[in-house]
Amino acid sequence: MNLHDFYYELPKELIAQEPIKERDMSRLMVLNKETGEIHHRIFKNVVDYLNEGDCLVLNNSRVIPARLYGIKDETGGKMEFVLLRRVDKDKWETLVRPGKRAKIGSEFTFGNGELRCKILEHTDSGGRIIQFYYDGVFEEILDKLGQMPLPPYIKKELKDQERYQTVYSKVKGSAAAPTAGLHFTNELLDEIRKKGVNIAYLTLHVGLGTFRPVKEEKIEDHKMHSEFYVIDEKNAEIINEAKRRGNKVVAVGTTSCRTIETAGDENGFVKPSTGWTDIFIYPGYKFKVMDALITNFHLPESTLIMLVSAFAGRENILNAYNVAVKEKYRFFSFGDAMLLI
Repeated sequence: MNLHDFYYELPKELIAQEPIKERDMSRLMVLNKETGEIHHRIFKNVVDYLNEGDCLVLNNSRVIPARLYGIKDETGGKMEFVLLRRVDKDKWETLVRPGKRAKIGSEFTFGNGELRCKILEHTDSGGRIIQFYYDGVFEEILDKLGQMPLPPYIKKELKDQERYQTVYSKVKGSAAAPTAGLHFTNELLDEIRKKGVNIAYLTLHVGLGTFRPVKEEKIEDHKMHSEFYVIDEKNAEIINEAKRRGNKVVAVGTTSCRTIETAGDENGFVKPSTGWTDIFIYPGYKFKVMDALITNFHLPESTLIMLVSAFAGRENILNAYNVAVKEKYRFFSFGDAMLLI
């Protein structure tokens, strides 16, 4: 398939620059993947589409303040670092800007000297492997010096940093939020539980590779970024119980989808596992575990719109996106949601 097969026109004013006041009052487009039928609801209405015995799968990864600004020791030049993933205890893969200042061996200082780093090597994707030096606890220093790495299409400053975290975020490690989960409140989750829906948690640390554009014209040639995930035995069993009963497994977000599809076997059961996934889901993929998906509206020609097209059909998705533009839905991270059933 060609990259342009996943293009749609999006007016810039529909890119949400800030979250709405109440998380669960965002709009919800419900798309039937078999018929293409569309219904317009409010997100808190999602409970109406969940039945007793179904399983809701949530990614409990928490965004770290992964953006750091350092000063080059030799010249005093400023450098931006975005932490992508921990390679070893104090070694990290990072994005750097401007890259010409980040030569191997260069050293940088952050804050008042609480944190220092040295460039060790280049990565294939143009980033850098760096070594940090510090006294104390790294996470505490990062909380003090780091900033939330909002996506590049969000230009407005976020006043409440917790609005870029899900209410159930727990395990620190993401460079970007699993944004489909931003719509849930604790009250809505309680309502879902009271209906008899089981909730399973997994962890996938979202990397900024999720925002990298696909450059290959033939999408099959695209190399997917890797992300670290964990599904423990208890939560794998919650998912598997729903499968055995014939209930729906509803993934919240493409990260949850990619994780359970990575850990799922050919019979649709999830194996407890820990590791790295670079699964690339695009039309033609046969889903093993997921029966329904809650997700946001994604960038044109992105791997994420390819994933939802694989699940609900490219024509259905592009039609739904065109309807969303016409109806002035809010797009991307702080935007509205879709339920694909």
